Amino acid sequence: MIRSENTTDRGKGNIDVLLAASFKEIAVHKPIEKITIKEITDKAGVIRPTFYNHFQDKYELLEWIVKQELIFPMKPLIQEKHIKEAVTGSMNAMLSEKVFYTNANKLSGQNSFREILFMAVKELLMDFIGKEEFERNIPYKWLTAEVLASFISEWICYAITQWIEGGMKIPVDEIVGTFIYISYHSILELMVPTIE
Repeated sequence: MIRSENTTDRGKGNIDVLLAASFKEIAVHKPIEKITIKEITDKAGVIRPTFYNHFQDKYELLEWIVKQELIFPMKPLIQEKHIKEAVTGSMNAMLSEKVFYTNANKLSGQNSFREILFMAVKELLMDFIGKEEFERNIPYKWLTAEVLASFISEWICYAITQWIEGGMKIPVDEIVGTFIYISYHSILELMVPTIE
């Protein structure tokens, strides 16, 4: 649905950024579901057909924003195994635009922020899970790399949306620390008290 992160046409990328900035500015003051394409294009100073040359609708624009601001900056850090820094950067990006992401989180249904975030996180994880090696070492055929990515994405998105709903009051370091802690401990370790 969304174009590649690498935009070859510099002008096209500039328009994407302009439309995103316009959309975000309006979304701070108005519920996203009530924002019209005309409002976005008027604020951006472009005509409506320009919008449709870049995005199908405002939800695809929201997906583009999520990927550009939260997901793509994580990739090089994850490749270098700097997981904590990658997650911290994305959480801080959300915190720096708290009102926008709080309003985006209010979207429900098929085009909800949670669904958009889930798909983006799952895509990111699929890029880094060694599919063949993972599936070769797991004795259960149903437990595929995609199932694992979906499972992890689900709990990450749950935690993030709960954090947003709670007013982003929990410090980013604590949220990231929680992600890291859960990632390195099994469910049994977390549920069963240590026996001495």
